[in-house]
Amino acid sequence: MSEELTFRLATKKDLPEIIAMLADDTLGIGREKPGAIISDKYIRAFEKIQADPNQELTIVEINGDKVATFQMTFIQYLTYKGGLRAQIEAVRISSKYRGQGIGAWVFEYAINRAKEKGCHLIQLTSDKKRPDAIRFYESMGFQSTHEGMKLKLK
Repeated sequence: MSEELTFRLATKKDLPEIIAMLADDTLGIGREKPGAIISDKYIRAFEKIQADPNQELTIVEINGDKVATFQMTFIQYLTYKGGLRAQIEAVRISSKYRGQGIGAWVFEYAINRAKEKGCHLIQLTSDKKRPDAIRFYESMGFQSTHEGMKLKLK
């Protein structure tokens, strides 16, 4: 990539662009509500994420343009001798910048960040309706080792 990517923690001012990226795919458009006015639910969620030292909502920029976002959660648990794992969620590349290798740079950064925090494992889930994303994750070295299950509560 000829232009340099910068990674930083998101601020409240980034919410419109983050929500727009979350909504910018066939699954996200049905569950997100982008727009000039940000719902209080998004603001409260952002404030909780920002206040939690085990959460990092990251924004990725090129020359001031917001091109990607993702959230990492650092999970402390007892197994693996009290190990720490990273969960990566809500990875989105702006549609304007897809296909330019930014996803690989995002994951390189996320993997290194997990290592810096002392994690022994980084994990993610992907909707089965996103076969291209699954192929990409596999190309980055992720393996499907478990069967994930969800129970919708609302």
